[in-house]
Amino acid sequence: MSLYHANVTLHLLAALLWLGGLFFLALVGAPVLRRVEPPALRAELFKRLGERFRLVGWIALAVLLATGTANLHFRGLLSTEVLGSAAFWATPYGRALAWKLGAVGGMLVIQALHDFRWGPAAGRAVPDSPEALRLRGRAAWLARMSALLGLVIAIAAARLARGG
Repeated sequence: MSLYHANVTLHLLAALLWLGGLFFLALVGAPVLRRVEPPALRAELFKRLGERFRLVGWIALAVLLATGTANLHFRGLLSTEVLGSAAFWATPYGRALAWKLGAVGGMLVIQALHDFRWGPAAGRAVPDSPEALRLRGRAAWLARMSALLGLVIAIAAARLARGG
């Protein structure tokens, strides 16, 4: 196996871990935890699950950024001649890469707000208080937006794998 193929494999595994984790939490974890009583136990379980996935998720995102940059290098795209060329960005490949990079940037901002601002604030609020419900709603909305951008990234990645 070449270094390029090993890098692509690691990139895909990190993407599976990150995106799969987001969808597991949204479609399985959160619905189950919302039914846990008493509210204090529910809040503690959400907090622990969130903290654990935050660590795993950010490690996966770091791997994705490193391997994604390496993928651009292996494909000969990581140069100012290519990335600085309007002609490159006008190609189907360049447009797909632009969508992917834009979605990655947006997702990183949204995920950081979720993981380091609104998620922890929801975890510190008194369970089932109006403030906790408001903060939890905001954190859930951000998680959904991050997952949606993850889908955009996956679609753009599939297009890139097929030449744009």
